[in-house]
Amino acid sequence: MVMAVVAAAIFVATLVVVIWQPKGFPIGYTALIGAVIALATTVVGLSDIPTVVGIVWNATLTFVAVVLISLILDEAGFFEWAALHVARWGRGNGRLLFVLIVGLGAVIAAVFANDGAALILTPIVVGMLRALNMPQKAALGFILATGFIADTGSLPLVVSNLVNIVSADYFHLGFAEYAAVMIPVGIVSVLASLGMLLLYFGRSIPKRYDVLALTNPGAAVKDRATFRAGWVVLALLLVGYFVADPLGVPLAAVAGVGAVVIVAVAARQPAFLFARAAAAPVLVTTGGTATVNAGGGAGMPSGRVIPVWKTIREAPWQIVLFSIGMYLVVYGLQNQGLTDHLATLFDVFGDHSVLVTAFGVGFTIAILASLMNNMPTVLIAALAIGGAGATGLTHEVMVYANVIGSDLGPKITPIGSLATLLWLHVLEKKGIHIGWGQYFRTGIVLTVPVLAVTLAALAGWLTLIH
Repeated sequence: MVMAVVAAAIFVATLVVVIWQPKGFPIGYTALIGAVIALATTVVGLSDIPTVVGIVWNATLTFVAVVLISLILDEAGFFEWAALHVARWGRGNGRLLFVLIVGLGAVIAAVFANDGAALILTPIVVGMLRALNMPQKAALGFILATGFIADTGSLPLVVSNLVNIVSADYFHLGFAEYAAVMIPVGIVSVLASLGMLLLYFGRSIPKRYDVLALTNPGAAVKDRATFRAGWVVLALLLVGYFVADPLGVPLAAVAGVGAVVIVAVAARQPAFLFARAAAAPVLVTTGGTATVNAGGGAGMPSGRVIPVWKTIREAPWQIVLFSIGMYLVVYGLQNQGLTDHLATLFDVFGDHSVLVTAFGVGFTIAILASLMNNMPTVLIAALAIGGAGATGLTHEVMVYANVIGSDLGPKITPIGSLATLLWLHVLEKKGIHIGWGQYFRTGIVLTVPVLAVTLAALAGWLTLIH
């Protein structure tokens, strides 16, 4: 009993400091300090370290690689180019623009993870709204919608959210197996999110906006070589994820190769390839007369444009330390039997229908994620599901309900995910303040219906395919 109290106290203290994020205490170091205390108090043992590392290494390295790719492409102007094209497709219709921005956020969240959508797209949307002179209330609607869809749109692929990767690794779900279940469910989640967002913010969205106030999308591209390489890398990544799974190749290896390639292009390495491309003659047609430009290489400049090493340093490396440290602390909860209580509750849900199981597990995890952050929640829930007696379809429903609850539940409160805390910080730097009370009032109204519809879709889809 005493050790259970110690394990819970270490977990709560570590979590409080992680969420508080005092200056000089990055989340990775904070979590490691918590892990050291857990080891020192024998809440966890040295033999637990390789177990925890085995659970989190693939997830965290995949996540870092995907975010690094998104950061490099952002520097190249990839996302601003996409946002400006989407804004032009709106053709001056305010509601259509809102729908398209939400759709773009969902696509970016699915491919580049929820952090990429929230932290990269939000500043671009803010700049675009200011260029369009959107009223403050309307602009706030667009901004909150961008942050909301970043998480609710992060269900479809294993790589769409760090908690997806952790759960898929823990339960040995292949990329294709996961996608077959969660792509349809993810589409329902996005449509439900869009419906709620339109219902909540619809009246504040102006009917028209001035398309001519938008910058030319081509001007947003700062590095054409990296921009073009990005399309190739993304296509190869998607193929690689599906191919790697049956071959037993970890996702981290696929994403890591993609990150190395895009970094190499941005850094112009090996340099001689880009020097030759820049020097290659190009046929130029002017007024019907063809001439050869000996100093060609348009769009393939030999000089480096992107601050590559600065971007690499800004990648979320702290998440690696955080995952190992925090999950060691969480593992202490299991060692002391605290996750058994949650497993018992899940068994109660599992004794009923598939729909009741999905709602019971999903909403329980969503509440836990909103109160204590989704990163520790997903592993606590995974350990509990592993300890529950459910099998077959019931077990599968629990596994995917864990993902849905951990992805959507954090939108209820600002502390639900680290991405939301960082997103609020980005907005503060842009001069936009969203109070925690305002966030909670919006988050709970939007999240609960979307979560319910998504869990119902999960129950229905799994029943259908079984």
